[in-house]
This record gives sequence, structure tokens and C-alpha cells, in this order.
Amino acid sequence: MSDLLKQFRNQIDAIDDQILELVNARAKLAREIGHVKQSGNQKDDGVIYRPEREAQILRRLQGQNAGPLANEAVSNIFRAVMSNCRALEKELAIAFLGPLGTYSEEAALKQFGEGRTAVVCGTIDEVFRTVLAGQADYGVVPVENSTEGAVGLTLDLLMGTPLKICGEVTLPVHHCLLSGQSDLSNISHVFSHGQSLSQCHEWLNKNLPLAQREPVTSNARAAQMIHELVAKDGTFAAAIASKRAAELFKLNILAENIEDDTKNTTRFLVLGAHDVAPSGKDKTSLVMSAQNKPGAVLQLLVPLSRHGVSMTKFESRPSKQTLWDYVFFVDIEGHQQEAAIKAALDEVAKQASFLKVLGSYPVAIV
Repeated sequence: MSDLLKQFRNQIDAIDDQILELVNARAKLAREIGHVKQSGNQKDDGVIYRPEREAQILRRLQGQNAGPLANEAVSNIFRAVMSNCRALEKELAIAFLGPLGTYSEEAALKQFGEGRTAVVCGTIDEVFRTVLAGQADYGVVPVENSTEGAVGLTLDLLMGTPLKICGEVTLPVHHCLLSGQSDLSNISHVFSHGQSLSQCHEWLNKNLPLAQREPVTSNARAAQMIHELVAKDGTFAAAIASKRAAELFKLNILAENIEDDTKNTTRFLVLGAHDVAPSGKDKTSLVMSAQNKPGAVLQLLVPLSRHGVSMTKFESRPSKQTLWDYVFFVDIEGHQQEAAIKAALDEVAKQASFLKVLGSYPVAIV
């Protein structure tokens, strides 16, 4: 080993020692904060997870980041630190659509890190029920995809639940073709969630035009099925799923990034039982319906414009109460505690036949 290389490695060792000391110092402070919360004398009411505080930390660190690490790498590192420090107070139970290896699990890992207990649910409905029953502290559910649009079931369930939206996660979705086979030409069937089959439509047409496409409940379930078939008697089938699913179910990756849109992204919501304080860069989600009169929908939106509130989403869904009756899901920039937002929503409430604030929460951080 050259003297110069040894010198660099000695410097790295010294820095690692400093990092270890500082991380443990941070962990001790986090533990003390937990003791203060448990005393019951604070406004936090014993809530362990504070999305607004964690968002503020990540934004501040990204703002100070001079490289060479990318901001995403900085976020990943400090999310892991915060997750493990948070676990000293309590290891949170997080519900998501399973099995293990779904993009919902990846979203949960991105938001909460490894310092949590996974509560695997069979359906999106079950995620809601599990959090409502107190069997999980938070739930993570998909709400929309950049190419396929809204997840209707999630929107429908949001309308009737007392749960609050506590956060959002955006996850770039990169699909892989997984199999026990090693030769793409051997594949006769492709299993995956219907949305993923659609998102890889052109790739499949070009590379596997004769393969039969079979929709299943989730990508991870598709990978699990292929794993079971391989273990039983081999198979010529493949699954569209994530790299993590390939690792979990010990499958070969025949092709990576097979989605037709390279910017394919899914947005997830974090559901919990409490409101979230302002972080400085927030989003508020609403659901509302208009009165049955001419211009009623326009009258719902005029207060937002009057008070300078920016709307980032407007989506209609059947109310399922009356034939041809619709509700509107709306996202606006800002927190419901802000004066302009509060004034606008007070006016909207006078015009709407129904208005529910689903939650205010920090804008997703890469």
C-alpha cells in the first residue's frame, strides 16, 4: 500500500470515529426528548413522529450541502440517522400494502427508514383499518401515478376516514423483469399488477410480443408467485417488479428499467391519527362537493384565487351517494393554519355542500 493511500485511509478512519461519536451524541439527545415527551408536560402530547421537524432538518441540510454527495444521498443518510434515533423513543409500526417487496414498502422505507416494524396488509382498505384500530402507528398508501393517474380506492377511502394525511412520499418507479430463467426468449407469461403491465406496454410489445400478460394484486405478489413456481418445478414465467423484490425472492433480473416512461413516479400518502404542524413548505389536501346550482364549481374555486392560494391538483370522483353526483379532491400549496389558507377555506365552506380538510403536511423531499 502506498504511503499516500494509507494516509487517506487513516484520515477516513479518524472521520468515521468522529461521526460515530456525534451520531451517538445525537441519539442521546433524542432519547432525552423522548423522556420529556413521556412526562406529559409538553404540547407534543407524546407523539413520536414529527414530519414537519424531520422535513425542516432535511431541507436545511440539503441547503447547506456543498457536495460531492447529491442532496438525495444526504437525505438518505440523515433519514437513516433520524429513523434509528426515533426508534430509541419507540419503534413505530408502519402498515403498507404487501407482500414485502412492493413499491409501497419502498415508500415506507424511504419515509421511516429501517427503525420501524413492518405491518404487511393484503389490501389498501386493510391499511386504513389497521391504523384506525391502533394496530399500526401510521399507514402508507399509493394515491396517484404520473402515468396512470389517481388510485381511486385510496381517494374513496380518504373521504370517509377520520385519519389525517401526515406526509407524502414520491417514489421513482423503475420496473425490472424477474424470472428463474436466464434467457429472455424462454419467457411465455408475464405476471404483474395491471398498472405495471400498462406502464411497460411498449417494452413488452417489442421484447416479448408473444408472452401472455397476467394481472395480479401487486408486483411483489407476482415475484412471490414466480419464486414459488421455481421452487416447485421451474417455470417459463416472469414478473414485473422491483430490484428489492428480486433480492427478496431470489430471482434473476432479465432486464432493468423497462417502464415506457423514464420519469414514472408514484405518490404515496402517510396516514396517521394526528394533525401536523407547519414546516415552512407544506401542502393541504381537501375533498369537497358543490351545491346543485349553475356556476357552483367555479364558486368553490374563487376564494382560493381571491386569497392568492395556489391549487396543484383538482380531481373529480363519483360521490357514490347519489347518481351522477361528484366530489372534488383538491391539493393547495400552504398549511391550513396560514392566514390566507384559513380565510380561503372559510369562504369555500360557505359555498360548498360538503368540505373536509384531509390534512396539511410537508411537501415530499427527494
